[in-house]
Amino acid sequence: MTLKIRLSLDVMGGDFGPSVVIPGAAIALERRPDLAFVLVGREAEILPILDQHPALKAVSTIQNADYIVKMDDKPSQALRQGRWKSSMWIALEAVKKGEADACISAGNTGALMAMARFCLRTMAKIDRPAIAAIWPNVKGESIVLDVGATIGADAQHLVDMAVMGSAMARICFDIERPSVGLLNVGVEEVKGLEEIKAAGKILREADLPTLKYHGFVEGDDIGKGTVDVVVTEGFSGNIALKTAEGTAKQIGQYLQSAMSRTLMSKIGYFFAKNAFTALKQKMDPRRVNGGVFLGLDGIVIKSHGGTDALGYAAAIELGHDMVKHQLQTKISESLAQYYATPRGGAEFMIQDITLAEGENS
Repeated sequence: MTLKIRLSLDVMGGDFGPSVVIPGAAIALERRPDLAFVLVGREAEILPILDQHPALKAVSTIQNADYIVKMDDKPSQALRQGRWKSSMWIALEAVKKGEADACISAGNTGALMAMARFCLRTMAKIDRPAIAAIWPNVKGESIVLDVGATIGADAQHLVDMAVMGSAMARICFDIERPSVGLLNVGVEEVKGLEEIKAAGKILREADLPTLKYHGFVEGDDIGKGTVDVVVTEGFSGNIALKTAEGTAKQIGQYLQSAMSRTLMSKIGYFFAKNAFTALKQKMDPRRVNGGVFLGLDGIVIKSHGGTDALGYAAAIELGHDMVKHQLQTKISESLAQYYATPRGGAEFMIQDITLAEGENS
């Protein structure tokens, strides 16, 4: 008998709630038959839609939650008012209690991060979580983090993200030693903020067996696929993500306008239709929907709030794969290897001494 991978879904999260989440779960179940679900939300709204998907209903349980975290709620407000009773919190708590292996939500990103940190806590030696996104490029795909969890990063946080991102890349891309680059304003070692230069020095000297440090990369290297993992802090990472999404839409609109401008262009489109269809599929953000919250003591996937059922299914499948291929174990092992190095151990000891001095003062 195949062991089920059980996911808790914040059914009320996102712009469309149950009308997208439940059909998305049904699609994911067809592709990943070993799934089972804990559906968290308003039972009266869930049941009529769930009844339309008998196979999904057979592997699902419902936990009622009447309170919904709004998309424009401030994280502190959501945590204060939605703790213990919201669909988002109860879905996260299912992971903490061991009732689910991972949580998926399309809800308010800031609220989800705040609740996840409070409910699940962070892994040992991780100060701040990061959001990792799968990013299409000309060579295939890469992982970019942080795309919006926290603003700013010191050298140690950048190193931690490199270690965690490489663990995720080993799962997603089946690479034994993924290449990692630090996003910078230039590739020269003398350029950039001191924190980035310090992180680069640490990674270069550590020479970890779980990742291959490439050096600094620039913004255009993300699209080129220069490295498997691009590490940056959340402010610049989120801007890069939104810029890429906007550029993809812009190019799509340009092509659509150009192909319908004249009779000859329409004829040209007819003959090149298959190529344009392939391009559209490659640029479809639904295909890589889902950001992984790395550094938490539990797996949490953030789906885009405005996605449709196909996009939500992709987020569920991402959660499934992170559980199946033991993301948490791989991150823990990679962190242990780093902190066992002379540089990693020294950094950790310095942090411990500083903390102890602060407690005794």
